[in-house]
Amino acid sequence: MGIFTRLTDIVNSNINHILDKAEDPAKMIRMMVQEMEDTLVEVRSSAARVIADRKELERNMHRLQEAQDEWYAKAELALNKDREDLANAALIERAKLADMAADLDNSRDPLEEALKKYESDIISLEAKIKEAKQKQHALVERQESATSQLKVRQKLYDNRIGDVMIRFTQMEKRVDDTESRVEAADMGREKSLNEEFSDLESQQQVAADLAALKAKVAKGKKPGAKTGAKTSN
Repeated sequence: MGIFTRLTDIVNSNINHILDKAEDPAKMIRMMVQEMEDTLVEVRSSAARVIADRKELERNMHRLQEAQDEWYAKAELALNKDREDLANAALIERAKLADMAADLDNSRDPLEEALKKYESDIISLEAKIKEAKQKQHALVERQESATSQLKVRQKLYDNRIGDVMIRFTQMEKRVDDTESRVEAADMGREKSLNEEFSDLESQQQVAADLAALKAKVAKGKKPGAKTGAKTSN
């Protein structure tokens, strides 16, 4: 059984609402499009039958008009031959055909109304199919994007990434071990002459800095120097 059971269901349908309730929107939209296209074929077939009926009606109307013209010509001929009885009979036949033509003409309006309705239905159906296919295209793009993102996520969090991180940690540990061995190798080693002088220069600089600081402090303690403290009256 299709999603839609009547033409009005399709025309009045809210595609977004239907998709929001669907467990599988992609499958639902495919079914909707198929149902709409099948319905469109049926509506076009019905419209074609009405058009054929209208053409048949026009042919019959034309034949009836030709027959009326023939009986009228016969009535004229009969009168010209002083056969009024035959002229009268011919006009009676012509009148019968005129009644038949009038009946056929009365059936023209329902056919025209039906065709207008079918045309309106076809326009509405085509608009709905276009809308549904646009939704289908958008769903396909979203599905492809989601699938691509899922593959990326799976690659990021699968065991291969974990293995790489473990190897990286192991490599860091090896570097730490190497650096530790270098530091251990320097322990207890006699300093070179350059290293001895470098230490002396550093000690000399520290001593100079200390002397300068002492001088600054001593200068601040001399009488009259500003110490920053307030005297009481």
